Amino acid sequence: QVQLVESGGGLVQAGGSLRLSCVASGRAFSLYSMAWHRQAPGKEREFVATIRSTGSTYYADSVKGRFTISRDNAKNTVYLQMNSLKPEDTAVYYCNAIYGANNYWGQGIQVTVSS
Repeated sequence: QVQLVESGGGLVQAGGSLRLSCVASGRAFSLYSMAWHRQAPGKEREFVATIRSTGSTYYADSVKGRFTISRDNAKNTVYLQMNSLKPEDTAVYYCNAIYGANNYWGQGIQVTVSS
């Protein structure tokens, strides 16, 4: 199975930046669609951003203009650059890989934005 390991989370003040990384174990990483989702306490998990194998991207309205998703296929890694962070961005962020009919999820990583 594909394993996904997130890193780069932590505590940051409002207006600051963080970059999340997700390393995948799969052999066909370049063919995967990759995405980030997040879940705040008491709320449902929500979509944040996705990047296809072609490099095309799509973002949730709440993060457009602030977040950037990218990938480095040579490193089997997808990134989420988060700028101009707001307290409402506080959540556990999950890396997601889609390959054919299969979805894989990382364990999640905490991002906390203080006011």
